[in-house]
Amino acid sequence: MNTGPDPAPPPGDRVPRTDRGRKTLRKLLDAAAIEFGEKGFHETSITGITRRAGTALGSFYTYFESKEEIFQALVRDLSGRVRDAARQAPSPGGDSFAVERAALAAFLRFAREHKEIYRIIDEAEFVDPASFRRHYETTAGRIHERLAAGMARGDFRSDLSEAHAWAIMGMNVFLGLRYVVWSEDLAAEEIAALANGLLRQGIAAG
Repeated sequence: MNTGPDPAPPPGDRVPRTDRGRKTLRKLLDAAAIEFGEKGFHETSITGITRRAGTALGSFYTYFESKEEIFQALVRDLSGRVRDAARQAPSPGGDSFAVERAALAAFLRFAREHKEIYRIIDEAEFVDPASFRRHYETTAGRIHERLAAGMARGDFRSDLSEAHAWAIMGMNVFLGLRYVVWSEDLAAEEIAALANGLLRQGIAAG
């Protein structure tokens, strides 16, 4: 897992300045995701994270002062990776509905590979409420931006608001919970197509 995307930077002036440092930070965050996902915040230990990451304990303290700090960084990291997956998703067809369908499918595929994201984000509500709120506010904000672009193109109704973005986000999150975390009854593309049908009936222009 340590060859993944660049990690979210840790707090303060502890941003890694070398490839080796970025790889070490990536290892720590990936290990923390598994540890927090499997054990929860309170049962996870710093030594468990470093053991799973295959790094020295001192490497942890190069970037983080506490378990709380790496948890906060992990929430930012996962949020950023979800954002990048949605932005990079190809959308054949090119209209605004295709963009929404591709973004949801990309999120579902990411969540299927990283099911721990649901437990981590849920725990953030109690471990770090600010990170929890920021995650959902920024996610809804990105959807709202896409809705605005769709309205400007004439694909969507002209009266869509921030509340519509939150409603769509709620649908996406719970579809992921049911068909990614609890079971894998349907492929990500099938779920995205179903959701897209609802959007086409509800927010299409005209």
